[in-house]
Amino acid sequence: MVSTLTSGADQLVAADTNAESANLLALQTRQSLSTKALSLANQADQSILQLF
Repeated sequence: MVSTLTSGADQLVAADTNAESANLLALQTRQSLSTKALSLANQADQSILQLF
């Protein structure tokens, strides 16, 4: 019985870790894309300013 409870708890911890890892990866990807978008927007602004 104790072994079953321990095994079940271990599986829950593993599932939580996997879910948190997936969330972290999603947030890191979002942050990377946001940074790239800001960089591209800044480059576009600089290109327009060079025209004048």
